[in-house]
Amino acid sequence: MIKIGIVGYGNLGRGVECAVSKSNDMELVGVFSRRNPETVKTHTNVPVYEMKKVYDMKDQIDVLVLCGGSANDLPKQTAELAEHFNVIDSFDTHAKIPEHFEDVNKASVNGKHISIISVGWDPGLFSLNRLYGQAILPNGNDYTFWGKGVSQGHSDAIRRIEGVKDARQYTIPVEVSLESVRNGENPDLTTRQKHTRECFVVAEEGADLERIENEIKTMPNYFSDYDTTVHFISEEELMRDHKGIPHGGIVFRTGTTGFDNENKHVMEYKLTLDSNPEFTSSVLVAFARAAYRLASEGQYGCKTIFDIAPAYLHPATGEELRKNLL
Repeated sequence: MIKIGIVGYGNLGRGVECAVSKSNDMELVGVFSRRNPETVKTHTNVPVYEMKKVYDMKDQIDVLVLCGGSANDLPKQTAELAEHFNVIDSFDTHAKIPEHFEDVNKASVNGKHISIISVGWDPGLFSLNRLYGQAILPNGNDYTFWGKGVSQGHSDAIRRIEGVKDARQYTIPVEVSLESVRNGENPDLTTRQKHTRECFVVAEEGADLERIENEIKTMPNYFSDYDTTVHFISEEELMRDHKGIPHGGIVFRTGTTGFDNENKHVMEYKLTLDSNPEFTSSVLVAFARAAYRLASEGQYGCKTIFDIAPAYLHPATGEELRKNLL
């Protein structure tokens, strides 16, 4: 049995708990939280420990799944833990992934552990499909559309702003641009032309709403490159109208083949998700299996989804995969 530890117990942590409970080759050792363990109730009654306790349990954990936020938690936390554990994270600030990789790789090599970063569906499964598309249709164009759905990372970034009590952020594709791509028109689209962002914010009593709205709209890597609408609503409205966390998106690769580029092709990979965190958690858990197998082979250092052979993700043997799936 692969022994899993969870760091952080928000929506993503609860999703990992669920995914592990449905994996016959895994067991959950515990949850590690910065909150008082007595205040954290898990669904499966697995023990909850103080964060500092994790280092005392190194021999009991095969892989740590890190479920913190990309804005403030993972940039520091992943590298710190990667020196002592095999780790998986879902770091999703695309522009900073190379920097994050270098930091985590250094720690992983020092500790001779495996780490896999930026695991999820984007970055993650969508990244892999972009790679496939470029490799198969080198004469072509990439397009990625997200939503309509709630972005956990962007919602978390808003909640970190002073004066914000809670928030949900929706990423919405610009429909006319999406259809142009699907029709093979190969439009040249700017970031702003592909998506809009809509934010629903619950502010603390007496908070400066104008300042909060400005901080959201000018936030680099998150909102500054998009047409962003901010709505201030009550906590009751947020819970009533925005309780779920749906998401999804589409990756396109359009291209041509033939000596005169006479044949057009459109590759389309689509996800429609009722629960963004539960799906992301399921991806994390599959890659935790891969991390365990790589570590068992004596490998170490930082990896991304590009480096992981698909067979490492599946609980079946190679023989079973060749017989049933190939």
